[in-house]
Amino acid sequence: MKIHEYQGKELLRKYGVPVPRGIVARSPEEAYHAAKELGGDVVVVKAQIHAGGRGKGGGVKLARSADEAREIAQKMLGMNLVTHQTGPEGREVRVLLIEEGLPIDKEFYLGIVLDRATGRQVFMASSAGGMDIEEVAAKTPEKILKETIDPAIGFQSFQARKLAFGLGLPPALVNQAVKFMQSLYSAYEQMDASLMEINPFLLTKDNRLIALDAKVNFDDNALFRHKEFLDLRDLNEEEPLEIEASKFDLNYIKPDGNIACMVNGAGLAMATMDIIKLAGGEPANFLDVGGGASQERVEAAFRILLADENVKAVLINIFGGIVRCDMVARGVVEAARNLKIEVPVVVRLEGTNVEEGQRVIRESGMNFTVATGMQDAAEKVVGLAA
Repeated sequence: MKIHEYQGKELLRKYGVPVPRGIVARSPEEAYHAAKELGGDVVVVKAQIHAGGRGKGGGVKLARSADEAREIAQKMLGMNLVTHQTGPEGREVRVLLIEEGLPIDKEFYLGIVLDRATGRQVFMASSAGGMDIEEVAAKTPEKILKETIDPAIGFQSFQARKLAFGLGLPPALVNQAVKFMQSLYSAYEQMDASLMEINPFLLTKDNRLIALDAKVNFDDNALFRHKEFLDLRDLNEEEPLEIEASKFDLNYIKPDGNIACMVNGAGLAMATMDIIKLAGGEPANFLDVGGGASQERVEAAFRILLADENVKAVLINIFGGIVRCDMVARGVVEAARNLKIEVPVVVRLEGTNVEEGQRVIRESGMNFTVATGMQDAAEKVVGLAA
């Protein structure tokens, strides 16, 4: 689950991470009063959407008076902000963060994320603050410093010092940096975050270290421990079909394509998307119905898949391990009848009772094509979609 910058900063402040003074505004008048309250020579008006690159897209502006803040807010609220992370469709700006201006000296990057290669959290730091970390990794990977964290002992002060010196921070500020990084890691661990980025991590001219931006993502699987975070979810920032899928505990992500996929198991779902690409097609979604694949879940999955107007064919790829193939097949047939599916459907079943499952599909009288393997399934569905 993603949250807005202003929400992330409110949480980080509770863990002792220094952040700028800021006030949320949802109207030009609120922006005016926020700028008045913050005072100073300049305030920053920042669009709040779930995407990076806002500054390049016109979503971050400086205002040198409260009147100018109101004028900027007037133009920014309701605008369709397009960045490299939103795609060409962009996102509508509904909320602004009005922040105090700070005397910037240098900008750095800090981030914490799970390194799947080692199965451990990794704390990253870079002197290339303010830039997209993906761009830094591609062009100047030597600028990214990493400290792998042992889960048994956590993030240690010597690791923080190593990163601080690696960034080239003045020696007098190293202890301040260590405290900042350890507070950031405490927040990451205790909130069950899946990603935490401070970009830029700011050094001011008066020698303060501040989180000028904050990106916080939560691990959905741990939200049962953090009911208070559910209120931070902004459904306006999410794909409607993904919201619908979450109601049935379906893992659904919508890329652009015309071949819908219904699969049980995340690894198999990824492999299915890959083999569709290899066969010359474009997957319309990632959808994992889970190990059960009951009729109710299959029917909900069908309804979500077919709500995408781009879908020209559906590939069902089920491995019958926990659930029997004949049970899945009957669920697929009943769901298809209830929804009156008209697009062609290719079904590949493998595992327990696969022969009986294939028989149920063949004798259903529905517009189904039975495939005998993943490659056969991919070739057939790509041909039908075309």
